[in-house]
Amino acid sequence: MKRTVSAISLTVNGVGHELAVEPRRLLVDCLREDLGLTGTHIGCEHGVCGTCTVLVNGESVRSCLMLAVQADGTAVTTVEGLAPDGALHPLQQAFREAQGLQCGFCTPGMLLLAWELLRDRPAPTEAEIREAISANLCRCTGYQGIVEAIQIAAERHAVPAATAR
Repeated sequence: MKRTVSAISLTVNGVGHELAVEPRRLLVDCLREDLGLTGTHIGCEHGVCGTCTVLVNGESVRSCLMLAVQADGTAVTTVEGLAPDGALHPLQQAFREAQGLQCGFCTPGMLLLAWELLRDRPAPTEAEIREAISANLCRCTGYQGIVEAIQIAAERHAVPAATAR
């Protein structure tokens, strides 16, 4: 049986990639297996838990629900893209300080949701933070540390506010 592949081009964390992928390949698998970016976690594989959240053209998506071919021509940001030089991003530092993680499994998705929230709403209320992160499941923290971390990051202006798009 002949395998069908599609040529795609992605910019991931600012680096361009040309890939040949099967049309049914998921973006999460492409990121983890083809590009070695294992910070994006695979959880439920049904789009429910949010551990696979990445930003595609600046908007959060569940990479377990998106085909790699659908991301052709896009800019993808994974958790590795928050701190390309190896130092913690201020948002990651806030998560560390506020103990916004325990097992760390949900953390990459939470960080990218938090980054998106702070970009769009630099001074969110606690209710807005809780609403934004409600799409991602955490089984360890009880969310309080995550909320506090996002509040700390907001106070420090850890993410630049959105500009007109």
